[in-house]
Amino acid sequence: MKTMAISEFKAHCLQVFGRVARTKETVVVTKRGNPLVEVVLFRRNDESLTPGKLSETLVFKKDIVLPLGESIW
Repeated sequence: MKTMAISEFKAHCLQVFGRVARTKETVVVTKRGNPLVEVVLFRRNDESLTPGKLSETLVFKKDIVLPLGESIW
């Protein structure tokens, strides 16, 4: 992981984007020595964000309406 000052990033941001795309290495942009932004490669097919991934993990074994009473529902 490379670190660079915000002024350097501002001057060379397109080159930084190109380097991140080529090497897949993250770049941390700092302001006055404090981390501000992390530039990472965009991943479209991230399994952790797949809709419906946990759909099979929740199974109802009993009636979910009856314990509270039908008047509440």
